[in-house]
Amino acid sequence: MGLFLDIFTKVFFILSPFFSISMFLLLSGDMDRRTRNYCALRTSVAILVICFAVYFFGNLIFKVLGITVPAFQVGAGTLLFLTAIGMVSGKRSEVGPDKDSDFAVVPLAIPMIVGPGTIGTILVLGMEIGEMDEKLIAAAAILLAVLMISLFLFLAVPIGRLLGQKGLHMMMKLTGLILTAIAAQIIFTGVRTLLNIPPP
Repeated sequence: MGLFLDIFTKVFFILSPFFSISMFLLLSGDMDRRTRNYCALRTSVAILVICFAVYFFGNLIFKVLGITVPAFQVGAGTLLFLTAIGMVSGKRSEVGPDKDSDFAVVPLAIPMIVGPGTIGTILVLGMEIGEMDEKLIAAAAILLAVLMISLFLFLAVPIGRLLGQKGLHMMMKLTGLILTAIAAQIIFTGVRTLLNIPPP
């Protein structure tokens, strides 16, 4: 249960639920409810496929490229930290609505929701967990986190009305603060392993 909650919390916050809502509302514009729900479904499926592909096949990617886990932890943690700073400062890149484009997968699912920091973090999780039973527990936690993000997307309009634009920005900054702590922990773990420093 501890591993499940730990992975779920990390993945849920790195997927930035309130940023996802804000971007989904911006890109969906004045779509009718049926079209908006269809876009939310396609975005959710894309997020799930990307996360699982990275999680289960990250090990192969590491072996092919000859990258060590500690080195990638430092790199992924740095990317996640920069993403978090962008969210806290309100400068995370945004793309305006384009009514002639299909935004559900690109750019909403990737790289907006599943950005470099998210991909790096999930890659590290997949590499750190070796036991099959723990790997399946973590996979279930990732699935639940993606389903929660999906629920947020389907309820984007009522949530947006409830919180308002200022409320969404405030929640996005709070998420950014939590991500800075997660990123710092990932970087610290990577540096500690590289330098062979025993855990506290």
